[in-house]
Amino acid sequence: MTEKTIEVDYLARVEGEGAMYVKMEEDKVVDLHFKIFEPPRFFEAFLRGRSYRDAPDITSRICGICPVAYQTSAVNAIEDAFGMTVSEPIRELRKLIYCGEWIESHALHVYMLHAPDFLGYESAIHMAPDFPEIVEQGLRLKKIGNDLLALIGGREIHPINPRTGGFFRAPTRAELDALVDDLQWAREAAVATTAWVARFDFADFEQNYEFVALSHPDEYAVVDGRIISNRGLDIAVQEWGDVFEERHVEWSNALHAVVKERGAFMTGPNARYSLGFEKLYPIAQRTARAAGLGPTCSNPFKSIIIRAVEMVQACEEALRIIDRYVAPESPFVDATPQAGEGHGASEAPRGICYHRYEFDADGVILDCQIVPPTSQNQLRIEEDLWNYVPQYAHLADDELQWQLEQAIRNYDPCISCATHFLNLTVERG
Repeated sequence: MTEKTIEVDYLARVEGEGAMYVKMEEDKVVDLHFKIFEPPRFFEAFLRGRSYRDAPDITSRICGICPVAYQTSAVNAIEDAFGMTVSEPIRELRKLIYCGEWIESHALHVYMLHAPDFLGYESAIHMAPDFPEIVEQGLRLKKIGNDLLALIGGREIHPINPRTGGFFRAPTRAELDALVDDLQWAREAAVATTAWVARFDFADFEQNYEFVALSHPDEYAVVDGRIISNRGLDIAVQEWGDVFEERHVEWSNALHAVVKERGAFMTGPNARYSLGFEKLYPIAQRTARAAGLGPTCSNPFKSIIIRAVEMVQACEEALRIIDRYVAPESPFVDATPQAGEGHGASEAPRGICYHRYEFDADGVILDCQIVPPTSQNQLRIEEDLWNYVPQYAHLADDELQWQLEQAIRNYDPCISCATHFLNLTVERG
């Protein structure tokens, strides 16, 4: 019996630190673990005893790429606990700042983290000499998303303007109008991006996923909604704990979120798209169909196409909101703390971001739970690898490593919520 071991000390182009162990006998996988060993950061622990006012700012620090997701889910949960309802203009501003996050995050992933896999480059830096215009386009798209974040959020990373009940300050119409030309360029660039990535070579790999995403009756759900799946799930966010649970596994420091009695599920672009295609704007639907997508997509490698389509959607949404913008009479609704529990969720670029808070009568946080999208996808990633490895077991170890890294990067995992290396051990017998 011949044994072979592959160790990869550094998986670039993901966020966080992890490892993977694969054992094969005669090209058959007999053991596989996707390990997350990054130390816990205790956000839930040090939120306890803090005022509700602190939660949006503190939770935004969980991720420098998707801070708005954590802020939005936090304020949704706080407002749920306190029985608050915000005005439609405030909700529109929340959608607008989220558009900025989607544009910058998807541009980063598509151009810098994922496209090098399909084109055979170690990184976007190595890709740039051969594709300078492509890389420059990706950087400009990301900057336009950041500019939108900075205008509404006060700064590009960890915005300081969002708060419970709305915003400390609402932008003026003139400030928003100044972004229109760039957003129009970004919309066309996103359409071109979709056509570009659709020409990549994709693995023939489809799975029978349970897709889970937010749903809204009137729009492609982002800032709020009910939780649905393609297997009959349709619940309010407040019912999260009745349907989902987090489990600890001995080989990982990260929890695995599962649907009770069913197991792994997928959240993120493929899930949103497959459950909400009819809610996309017509330009996004046309772009998707021109790229060869149908109304659903079960190939995780094609998530790069869907992210490009969602950039089109975000640009169109931003332009629509700006065109109809009327500043709210007040940028925020006052909060009146009360004892109770609140639940909130929103759609981070990588999938559902869920928050639960318990408060005392003064609005002090007694307990909280934060479930990022990567936690929800981790078991699904592992199951993908179980099914994917046998198709490529015949490859040389370096080629196999590349394929497995790409399969993981399909999910754009935010492992910290996430870094820079994966230890891969393949044991062949």
